[in-house]
Amino acid sequence: MRALAQYVMRGPLQAGGVAAVTTAVPLLFWIGAAVIGLVVLRLGIRQGLNVGLWAFVPAMAWAGYGQDPTALVVLLQVMLMASIIRSSLSWERALLSGAFLAIVSGLLMPVVYPALLNDLVTAGVEVYRQYNAELAQALGSDLEQVIRDTMNASMAGTYFATGIGMTMLARYWQAALYNPGGFRKEFHSLRLSPAIAVVCGLTMMTGPLLGLNAVLLAWAAGTPLVVAGLALVHGVFGRKRWNGNWLAMFYVALVLTGPNLLMLLVIMAFVDSWLDVRGRINPAGPAE
Repeated sequence: MRALAQYVMRGPLQAGGVAAVTTAVPLLFWIGAAVIGLVVLRLGIRQGLNVGLWAFVPAMAWAGYGQDPTALVVLLQVMLMASIIRSSLSWERALLSGAFLAIVSGLLMPVVYPALLNDLVTAGVEVYRQYNAELAQALGSDLEQVIRDTMNASMAGTYFATGIGMTMLARYWQAALYNPGGFRKEFHSLRLSPAIAVVCGLTMMTGPLLGLNAVLLAWAAGTPLVVAGLALVHGVFGRKRWNGNWLAMFYVALVLTGPNLLMLLVIMAFVDSWLDVRGRINPAGPAE
């Protein structure tokens, strides 16, 4: 992957070509988004927009003719967050801007792609009625709306999560080429401020009270806390110099336990925003 990053940084023709081809090829759109993110981070927003036009053409084609907005929304997410990091060096602001875009995309999805959402909802209703009949019967007429809100939030939330991942990949490429070890240090120190943590927490809980899609708000506001929680875990492991196998085991547990460990990460990130856990840990000495 570093060789790819070196190639695209040779010039706008190489970067634009890679971004256009990978965005046009199914399931490779994430490479194009990361390439544009790297250009924005290294060369600035203006140059990123110029090169980004190469990726926008196939992304718009997928969104218009293919009725699949994935590449376009992820590209917008990466460009927005990379621009914020470029101008402010703040992952907190980048995550908040991405969360806002996730909410906007979630609200626009039923308007711009009603047929796509309706097909997903119909399939979801059938699955629930076949494999979870008791829950479907308990929800009754609310089943369709619950599935609609969940599908809508899942799409917007997945785009947001992918955008974060590709922005981090672009930042990693930048560090590997021009500042070795810089991304590791930056990610290990990522921490939300107390005020932002409170805003994210309140947003997660107030969705039903506002009459909005509670799942969408919870996903958008909870993702920055999850990322901060992951950064806390990585930071603690790094300061204590624990074996990387333990970190791998943590991610295996994350996959197996799912929502339970994610909720724990949210709580850990909220607590860390007030207590600065990493700052209270004495780093391990050199290995003997």
